[in-house]
Amino acid sequence: MIVEDDMTIASVLNDMLAKWGFSSFYITDFTDILGPFEREEPQLVLLDISLPFYNGYYWCGELRKRSKVPIVFISSNTAGMDIVMAMNMGGDDFITKPFDLNVVIAKIQAILRRTYDYQEAMSILTCKGGVLNLSETCFYYQDKRIELTRNEFRILKLLMEHKNNIVSRDQLMQGLWDDDCFIDDNTLTVNVARLRKKLEDIGLAGYITTKKGLGYRISEEGTP
Repeated sequence: MIVEDDMTIASVLNDMLAKWGFSSFYITDFTDILGPFEREEPQLVLLDISLPFYNGYYWCGELRKRSKVPIVFISSNTAGMDIVMAMNMGGDDFITKPFDLNVVIAKIQAILRRTYDYQEAMSILTCKGGVLNLSETCFYYQDKRIELTRNEFRILKLLMEHKNNIVSRDQLMQGLWDDDCFIDDNTLTVNVARLRKKLEDIGLAGYITTKKGLGYRISEEGTP
């Protein structure tokens, strides 16, 4: 459930969550937050602090009387006391505006995983601002999205699963090999080059590094 009085932000969050397979909705009547909460029984609440009628602290307190559902505050109020108040009222996390949508998704995934032990919450891999959606084989960076071929997806998935570690060419070729087709060394080179070009086009030049004689790596170190 998204409780945000800026309808543009609420709509953007709603659309982004839908891309990742979440069912979400946003509040339009800020005199009644508890009604939709009790009807829909959301498993997580995104809650702004500055709201019409009653602020987010008030609604957090009211929600906490009824539920232990995870509550993530989203606010442009970045003063230390605001964050302390949000946590003291029962918030589980605090995201400051303006925010990176990928960061919001990653935090939501982490909280759901901790709270509900979701297997579905493992449906993304992240590294250095990039997000690989395992359910739809797409890669996101900031507001950009790229479609991946089956081989490109498998390469990126293996590298991100082993981020900060070198993945050998043999490991990648085994990962690409299926019942119908054996992937040779040249095919791997072509696929990596094509994948790098797609990543470069969305601002991630150097995202995949080559360790000569060893293999490839994606690392959290440095900048994209």
